Amino acid sequence: MNTRALTKLVYIPVLVVAMSSCFTAKTYDRPQVVEEANFRTDKLSQDSLNIAQLSWKELFLDEKLVNLIELGLQNNLDVRIALQQILAAESYFKQGKAGNIPMLSLNPQVTHQELSRNSQFGAFFDGGITQYEISANLSWEADIWGKIRSTRRAFEAGYLQSVAAHQAIKTELISRIATHYFQLMALDEQLKLTKETIANREIALETTQALKESGIVTEVAVKQTEAQLHTARVLMIDLELEIKLLENTLSILIGDEPKAIQRASFDEQEINPELGIGFPLQLLRNRPDVIAAEFGLVNAFELTNVARSSFYPSLTISATSGLQSLQFDRLFSLNSVFASFIGGLTQPILNGRRIQTAYEVSLTQQEQAYLEFRRTILSASKEVSDALYTFEASERRISAKNLEFQAYDISIEYSEELLDNGIGNFLEVLTARENALNSELGLINARLSQYGAIVELYRALGGGWQ
Repeated sequence: MNTRALTKLVYIPVLVVAMSSCFTAKTYDRPQVVEEANFRTDKLSQDSLNIAQLSWKELFLDEKLVNLIELGLQNNLDVRIALQQILAAESYFKQGKAGNIPMLSLNPQVTHQELSRNSQFGAFFDGGITQYEISANLSWEADIWGKIRSTRRAFEAGYLQSVAAHQAIKTELISRIATHYFQLMALDEQLKLTKETIANREIALETTQALKESGIVTEVAVKQTEAQLHTARVLMIDLELEIKLLENTLSILIGDEPKAIQRASFDEQEINPELGIGFPLQLLRNRPDVIAAEFGLVNAFELTNVARSSFYPSLTISATSGLQSLQFDRLFSLNSVFASFIGGLTQPILNGRRIQTAYEVSLTQQEQAYLEFRRTILSASKEVSDALYTFEASERRISAKNLEFQAYDISIEYSEELLDNGIGNFLEVLTARENALNSELGLINARLSQYGAIVELYRALGGGWQ
């Protein structure tokens, strides 16, 4: 009998292999949404090198900025939180890989039962029975419909999604640190210009007072010059405040308490000029948020496979073997050995609609993941297009601002010369001075916009996490 039973068990793996040919899980195919990326520029089809493939250490040549980015990647709390999420997802991934391994448990136990002495067994065992047992249980579910394989792929996609999300945070962090760093240098330059303006207006106030004493201008001119001096001083206060607040923000980004930030000057700044944009599809290969969104779709797709497989019967094989005896000193003898083998199919019929609900929910979650993926693609194409246009516009703006400032600078010289000769209008002098200051401040902002556009383009193309 034992031989025949074991012979029958041999047929079970054969049956499992035959049934596995009925695998019902669907295969994931990337949706056509990836073709919808549109950047409204001809540059993408001309360049073969993508700046996103550059390391941020190759793009940013300022040593102090490089040090700040390194500190941020090491200490930023968002990066460290994302790393913990990776570790959690990795544990689930390892669990999914072990889905085909049988479950084994060891159960030593002692059972004592008090029986009625008037019962048949109570009279035989003198009212009580104690049984000693050591058993091992082995169970294994056949992956007929691909449920275990789909679960493993879902966990794998979840893990890769967490890795990509971590990379996306790093890319965003590098972009924010670089942007704030350039903003700080621009504010430094504007503060330096404002202090020079204050010094010049103090001299101008003395000159205006002398012109008044000479009868060339009136007290109105003196007060207007004095007002311009106070305006510059208020601007200096505002710039100093902006610098302190921005230093605090940058300190938090690098995982430190608010403090002063060491930085270079705006005029010393240099960025790698090799700014190839790359082909459109390279965006998908480099942007970690796009990668994460697609892995989220894969995860939802595979979980739908898992939910679908719950409609089908499951094949489970289990075996229990061990030692069992009413006397402890005979527990480890051959006569105490017992074993049982069970193989069976379980087909759900009535379960309160739980399986149907789980399947319908999985379909809606899969559609949500698809829409999220599509939104990420479209947002990515917009960000690249915005960064390209901003960079191109900033180059033209810098040229125009340079010409504007030169014109205002000359107008100051001419209007002051005319005023000194008693034939000029003092209002023209005031207007020229104010316009020149605003123009030079605008020129600094235009240069900042160009740096910001390069950083944004680098981020939009998925650079920084490599």
